[in-house]
Parts: sequence; C-alpha cells; structure tokens
Amino acid sequence: LVRSGIGTGRRSFLILPDFPMNQAPEFETHCRWAGEEISALIEALPEEIREIARGIALSLEEAPGSGAYDEELAGDELGLFEGPPLDEEPNPADPRRIRLFLANIADWVEGDEQDFRDEVATTFLHELGHLLGWDEDEVGARGLE
Repeated sequence: LVRSGIGTGRRSFLILPDFPMNQAPEFETHCRWAGEEISALIEALPEEIREIARGIALSLEEAPGSGAYDEELAGDELGLFEGPPLDEEPNPADPRRIRLFLANIADWVEGDEQDFRDEVATTFLHELGHLLGWDEDEVGARGLE
C-alpha cells in the first residue's frame, strides 16, 4: 500500500507494506502511530527542511531484511538512510529513502506508545540529518542520537 501526501506536500510518500493475514496486529498499530508522528513532525519543521522531508521516500518496516544494504546491518538498527546525501548527485540505481524499523523501535522503548512515538520522531530526524549530509557526529551534536 502506498499512501501519498504526508502533510500537504505534493511529492511525499509513505510506503506501508500490505499486511499479510499472519502479520502481527502490533505492526499495523506501529505503522499508524509512526505515520501520525511523522506527519505532525514534518508540519512543524522549518519550511526549507519541511519541503525536503516531504520529498523523501519513507519505508516503514518491521525490521531489516529486504533492503540492498541489509546484509551489512546488525539487525537491531532503528532506522537507515539509503542513497546519496543532498550535497551529492542523485543516483537512480541508489535512490534516497529513509527506512524505519518499527519492531526494533518498539523493542527499544519496551512497547510504551509515547516513547515509541518520540523515538520514531528522533529516528526520522536522525536519518533526515544524513540526507542533509550530516555525519554521525553532526547528527549527535544536534541531539538526534
């Protein structure tokens, strides 16, 4: 399922997987909470960053496992930015996208809804920082660890 139009942006996409019959109901709830949190967060960003955030592909997943870079991951990551940062040329073979791993986030916060929402926001902003070209030190200096 692809739902376009997070916020009021014309080019934004929230990618939600189809929910198989055996999918944990918590994942659907986590997707809803994450979508609500990210939508509100994007609307609160400064205008120039808001437009960038609206234009990035976002994938909500249970955990790493199906992405091009997943073999390099430990499996407990909360999120991942893929593709070149904005200060580099786009590459059609390596599109820009932010991936959030919702089961990992839920485990990290021990299932608490408000903590989950807060961590989704922090993780989204962390990965957005990588899109903007910030390395781990720069992201951390902004409190987005």
